[in-house]
Amino acid sequence: MKPLVYKKRRRLRSQPTPRFKLHVTKGDTVQVISGEDKGKRARVLRVYPKTGRVTLEGVNVVKRHKKATQTTEAGILEFPAPIHHSKVMLVDPKSGAPTRIRRRIDKDGTVERIAARSGQPIPRNR
Repeated sequence: MKPLVYKKRRRLRSQPTPRFKLHVTKGDTVQVISGEDKGKRARVLRVYPKTGRVTLEGVNVVKRHKKATQTTEAGILEFPAPIHHSKVMLVDPKSGAPTRIRRRIDKDGTVERIAARSGQPIPRNR
C-alpha cells in the first residue's frame, strides 16, 4: 500500500567549491615547467583561486574568432588562456632558477614566502 502522507523530498544544495591555496600571486615571475610552453618565463597576470589556474603573459596564447556586433567588428583575437598552477614554479630571486617555496609566519602574523633553493624571502607584489 502507498503511504497516506507524501513527504516532499529535500533539495540537495551544491556544496561551495573549495578554494586552492596557491603558491603564486599576481605580478610574480614564474617559469613554466611542463606543457607546450615549457621553459618560458612570464609574469602572472591573473590568479583564479576557485579553479586553481593562473594566466601568464605570453604563455598559452589562443585564438578566438569573434562575430561582428553593432558595436564591435569581426576578427581573430589572440589572448593568453589560463593554465594550471601546478605547471608553474616561482623564480628564485637570488639565483634566477625555478624553486619550490616554504611558508613562514612572522611575529606580526603575516605569512612570508621563502625560496626552498636559496632561503631568500620572496616579496609579494601587491
